[in-house]
Amino acid sequence: MCCCAQELTQVVCPRRTARNWVLMASLVAYDDSDSEAEAEPMGSLPAAGPRKDTSDVVRPCGRDFTSGVLDLSEGGALPAKHSSCKDPADQRLPLVQLWRSDPGSCPSQRLQWPRVKPEVTFPTREPPRPSLWTSHAPPGHVPLAAARWKQVKLSWRTHDTPEPSFCAQTKPRTPGQKGSALQRKRHEDCVVPYVPKRLRQLQALSTETDKSEDVATQGPSAGRAPAPLCVAPHVSEFIQPFLDTQYQETQISRRVLFQLRGHRGPVNSIQWCPVSSKSHMLLSASMDKTFKVWNAVDSGRCLQTYTLHSEAVRAARWSPCGQRLLTGGFDCALHLIDLETGTQLFSGQSNFRVTTLKFHPKDHSVFVCGGFSSEIKAWDTRTSKVVRSYKATVQQTLDILFLREGSEFLSSTDASSRDSADRTIIAWDFRSSAKISNQIFHERYTCPSLALHPREPVFLAQTNGNYLALFSAVWPYRMSRRRRYEGHKVEGYSVGCECSPDGDLLVTGSADGRVLLYCFRTASRARTLSAHAQACIGTTFHPVLPSVLATCSWEGDIKIWH
Repeated sequence: MCCCAQELTQVVCPRRTARNWVLMASLVAYDDSDSEAEAEPMGSLPAAGPRKDTSDVVRPCGRDFTSGVLDLSEGGALPAKHSSCKDPADQRLPLVQLWRSDPGSCPSQRLQWPRVKPEVTFPTREPPRPSLWTSHAPPGHVPLAAARWKQVKLSWRTHDTPEPSFCAQTKPRTPGQKGSALQRKRHEDCVVPYVPKRLRQLQALSTETDKSEDVATQGPSAGRAPAPLCVAPHVSEFIQPFLDTQYQETQISRRVLFQLRGHRGPVNSIQWCPVSSKSHMLLSASMDKTFKVWNAVDSGRCLQTYTLHSEAVRAARWSPCGQRLLTGGFDCALHLIDLETGTQLFSGQSNFRVTTLKFHPKDHSVFVCGGFSSEIKAWDTRTSKVVRSYKATVQQTLDILFLREGSEFLSSTDASSRDSADRTIIAWDFRSSAKISNQIFHERYTCPSLALHPREPVFLAQTNGNYLALFSAVWPYRMSRRRRYEGHKVEGYSVGCECSPDGDLLVTGSADGRVLLYCFRTASRARTLSAHAQACIGTTFHPVLPSVLATCSWEGDIKIWH
């Protein structure tokens, strides 16, 4: 009985051992990133629970892995057959041959049981050094290890090369592909290659170039000549009835006709076009580096915006012919623009910031400019050169005023002392550049603006003493002691003043936002308008319409009064 039992045990044990190894081989689960979505082969057994690696399994009695033999003819067929592991001769394949033919099927490397809930794990080692790609990752960037679980499509910048990096080219491995766990770990860590410094600089330069191109497409940049201004060939219907008649008596404006809003900074000056048929256009200069042309009579809309200056535009003037615009600003630049063609006829660079400009009343190709300098220069637009220079012991020129015939002009400066203000107003001979007189205004106030009366040989000076002074326009330029226009405030602003075309009214702004109109003969106040919330800088009467007045303020708006 003992011999029979031993023989039966020897016969049964190999068959039972082979059957156990067949079951263990069928329970091998491939741990791959994309194997979860694939259907399991038919006949494979589900995992009963967490198990240890086969390297920890106790070997059967007297059997080693290298000597074990799988019997494919007995005990049933394998659940999934591999063509690389088939031996048609005797259908008996040692385990060592199976492992050598497919190293990835080794139990110590491939036998891993899936968890109940997969979790994304990241390496605990020190983070890699920041590189160009990792430091400038897009907002929707997801690490590759997390993207493979969540199946998130990586978003790369569109302006880069169409070929992505090798980290994005890694494809999910199938169970039949060869590859070690170390290679898969490197792909999951997404190691970024080194980018040379020169290449990083080129990429940064290309990014800045793209940004500058985007800014250029949004709007015109400073220094470019704008498109030509489309001037209507017909005369405004409101101005046409007044062209063939003599200017009537100026009427006092009472209500606002238009409120022009387009400047983003204080408006320094405004001026109507001097040509009667084109006097519906209004020119404005602002601290926002632009100057504009408005249709301030018919529609109140902006006709053209010019961005030729890189700093604040302090002065802007119409040419006497009404076809050109002359501007100067804090960028020390001078520009003469043709209104109809949009071409730049003259461009000059002074050595000081320009605050005032005036055309010569006879020779329209010559103009005089002053600013933050003790020198006043006369330019010729035909040669683009300085033809005359006028020097005085002052620091700044506030305003310039040509007297009749253009042989003389006046300049107001910031020179003042404790008791008197000699050199505050200086009379110059235009041709010889000589001083005619510097003892005109003897009070200790500076004069930010000057205005000439249209019919009488007198001129007005706006003073920081909060009054308008009246002077004779003929040598020795004496000041009138009997007539003084008071009631407004200057307080350091460059508040302008002007006479009406018929000479009966005077208008001036005020630091508190009011507009005051005075009777020229009696110096009495005719009317006060509550115009602006901030300081009213400029005021001007329309040259044709007797009841139209334009005002501008420090808050950046322009109002047309009727």
